[in-house]
Amino acid sequence: MESTFRIDQKSLAAVLSSMQPICAKRTTLDATTSILFQADHKELILKSTDLEISLQYSCGLHNSDIEQGSSFLLSGKRVFDLVKELDGEIQFSLEASKVSLLAGAAELSLHVKDAQEFPPFPERIENLMQLDAAILRSMLEKVSFLIPQNNANPALNGLFIEVSDKELKMTATNGHCLAQVRSAAYALEKPVSWLVPRRAIFELKKIIDNTPDKTIFLGVCGNQLVFSGESFNFFTKLLADPFPHYQPILDKTDFVQGCVKRVDLVKALRRSACLLSGQFIPTQLSFDETMVTIAMQNKEVGALQEKIALDNYTGSSLEIRFYAPYLLNGLQVLQDDSISFFLISSSRPIIIETKDQSLEVTYLVMPVSPTA
Repeated sequence: MESTFRIDQKSLAAVLSSMQPICAKRTTLDATTSILFQADHKELILKSTDLEISLQYSCGLHNSDIEQGSSFLLSGKRVFDLVKELDGEIQFSLEASKVSLLAGAAELSLHVKDAQEFPPFPERIENLMQLDAAILRSMLEKVSFLIPQNNANPALNGLFIEVSDKELKMTATNGHCLAQVRSAAYALEKPVSWLVPRRAIFELKKIIDNTPDKTIFLGVCGNQLVFSGESFNFFTKLLADPFPHYQPILDKTDFVQGCVKRVDLVKALRRSACLLSGQFIPTQLSFDETMVTIAMQNKEVGALQEKIALDNYTGSSLEIRFYAPYLLNGLQVLQDDSISFFLISSSRPIIIETKDQSLEVTYLVMPVSPTA
């Protein structure tokens, strides 16, 4: 007996689009290239997994005559390619081995696969806390840019999320720089931590950017971390490697503080980076009481020397060398007009700290050896 349901094309296309990076990834199971459709008389649930990350969406149905529930698999890419070319409301008609799609004057059919082929999907979520979606988005933006893609140390290829009884903290490092963001608005009585793969973080950012939900729930499901909204659940497996013990490098004992206008420093470093011509050449920053002198020389291209004003610097004269793009990466995600930094010697890092509304942000860059 034929069963039907109707769904808005734009809503369905948006969900299928978000699942494309998942069903497009090659795995050991052919079924992961498919999306699981589960329909009843009230809602349509879609599921996609690549065995590392999984995404589930639910869409309300207003015109469904399915009583017992029906499940089937469709090629994720093929159904998305077809749905995005349709308009208005789409009627799905289910038969034994195929599903027909009717939208306006267009009528077509797709062969379906048995839902039993789809791998087991995570269930039984334990929610731990709820986060403001805008704050979560801001926190991810301030650190995710630094997560390496294929670092030789697997533990660096992820974002380290820690929740203590005082704060929520996210930390990323590529071995040369470290970015950390903290919020005292979220805490748990029992401390927990997770190392989330880079790919999962960037897929999560896309989902948050495209959801109207103002609240995101953070939870666990077995050994997976889960981020949930009103209509979606996003699951990710975790990296097993221990994240580096980074706390000692953030110790500012005996460091001296200074301030500089962010825009002046960014522009000077950009001009310095223009002279790199693809080479790893450090830029020297010389600090004195009132000025920072920025100097860089590329024998094949040219040289730069520029002075910018320095405020509230309490240390002695100091010369320290940095690879300009490393400094720029962090400065470009900060918003403050004035940047506060901490220094102690030419062999220790520069530590930049700023506050963005309720968030505290730290960006650390290791210096380049004078012999480099």
